[in-house]
Amino acid sequence: MSQTADNRKRVAIVGGGAAGMSAAYALSLCPGEFEVVLFERSSSPGGMATSTPINAKKYGASYINDGVQGGSPVFGNTYSMFEKLGCTPSEVGFQISFGREVGEDYWSNVFPAALLDQHKDSIKRFSTFLKVTSNPVLEPVFGLMPIHLSLTLFRFPKTFAEALVFPLVALFMGTGNQTPYVSTAIVERLFTDKSMRLFDYSKESFVNGIPEMRAFPCLGEVYRRWKKEVESRGNVEVRLRVEVTGMQRSVKYVDQSNGQKREGVKIYSRATLGTNNDQEIEGYAGAETEEMFSDVIIACDADAALKVLGKDASWMERKVLGNVKYLWDITVTHNDLGYLEKYYRVRFSDDLPSKKRLAEGDEETKKAVEFAKDNFNPLYYVRSYPEDKKKIEMSFDLTNYQPQFKGESPFGPDDDQANDDRAASASDPRRSIHAVSLADGELPPLEDHVFQTIFLDKDGSEGMWTKSEIDKEKVIAEKWWKQQSHRWQHYAGTVPWMMFLNGKRHTYFAGAWTILNMHEIAVCSGLGAAYRLGAPYPFADKPEELCGRLFKLTLGVNHRMRARKEDRDGFIA
Repeated sequence: MSQTADNRKRVAIVGGGAAGMSAAYALSLCPGEFEVVLFERSSSPGGMATSTPINAKKYGASYINDGVQGGSPVFGNTYSMFEKLGCTPSEVGFQISFGREVGEDYWSNVFPAALLDQHKDSIKRFSTFLKVTSNPVLEPVFGLMPIHLSLTLFRFPKTFAEALVFPLVALFMGTGNQTPYVSTAIVERLFTDKSMRLFDYSKESFVNGIPEMRAFPCLGEVYRRWKKEVESRGNVEVRLRVEVTGMQRSVKYVDQSNGQKREGVKIYSRATLGTNNDQEIEGYAGAETEEMFSDVIIACDADAALKVLGKDASWMERKVLGNVKYLWDITVTHNDLGYLEKYYRVRFSDDLPSKKRLAEGDEETKKAVEFAKDNFNPLYYVRSYPEDKKKIEMSFDLTNYQPQFKGESPFGPDDDQANDDRAASASDPRRSIHAVSLADGELPPLEDHVFQTIFLDKDGSEGMWTKSEIDKEKVIAEKWWKQQSHRWQHYAGTVPWMMFLNGKRHTYFAGAWTILNMHEIAVCSGLGAAYRLGAPYPFADKPEELCGRLFKLTLGVNHRMRARKEDRDGFIA
């Protein structure tokens, strides 16, 4: 049946990542109106938001978050959801170290470097660039123009683009080696839109100081609690290790509960073999089954969505979803400080700051340098390959970044039980991160830090990778990821057309790929799909700028729909 005897809509959700779980949560708030089945092929929900166990005695923590590390303070819907689950993110100063060679490619947001002096004029002109590209009349044009072309059009030096703009945008968006082809309008929004930006632009230092960042709590625990929450009202069932193998839409049938003629979606699914050592096992554990639903929310990757739709995909769905380009990256989690020091600036040294600004007595530079002498602890490292400076490699210092290494609870700094019992036994799974001799808040020496290096775009860049140089004895884990490309074609051939796909043939699409690859966009897209079906917006009581603005933007882009009257103050928002 697609509709139960009590006349509730029966909704299927394909995918248990941030988008699918957000849709399930919103629909769970209406047990009298919806019955929901969420299908997730893996053994746990979360999608790319996963946690991996590591040796606590050796590395100072019992797990790492990989795939997703954290986000901007303006990710209000994400943090509001975490709050409902009793989990909170941790504040961390967002320090970055770009490049390695002084005067060639090295710079940091912690203090002004010589490279910024060389590009002083370009940095100032970038202010004009942002004003022009954000003009409402011109923004549609720049939406279809790749950033490398618009920077050339404005006569910015190639070295400015390759050393400053591309690495910073790659860091903002996780666009990797596709950064030169990202839409100019999206780059502009990352500097100017208060719902998306992380750094404030500065005419003197390109980016303004050390912004506040949020590091996520243990994502494995977050999503386990999320699953429990959405199932708590009795109208949502989360089926793990079950893969949707196909579907048939606009199926006409007679509802056996009341004899009414209906139209819905037939879902075919099979149990999978699940995972082994965090790797999916190919194959199925059971026979294929079929069920009827009123509607379906497809909350998986665009190419996975096309595979599920199969021959039932429309011409437009094949065109729009097929336009989403994915690249294969590999993350290597390791403890090889030698590798980091060979390719990045890991420690502060006196040759890194701008000697010119110090000689001129610039007070801000002096303060920044004094701070850096004792507090230079980058979270992110970015370098360009010398063979092709448009292509990059990124690394993280997870020990500096993730709060469990400082002794925080897996559920975040507001975990009352952990705060009330700081001396809890290391055998307690809530406090297993203290199975080391370090005091809370104290970090181990650099030699004992856990790092992660991402090698991007296997097909286009593998020949430049230096992965083989990481000491194999110091590798903790390796994992392949499928990463969405944000090339300008995405904003020409996919994003503006999603509103014409959603709602057709009882089908709704959700996922970060529908707009921008951020956890917050995934959450908003899932909430939007559920909202379109009639579920409430669960964070309407939060300040508009914290949650509502980006939700309504996503709703409009994905569904050509404004919020309902009770959820807005004006005609649109």
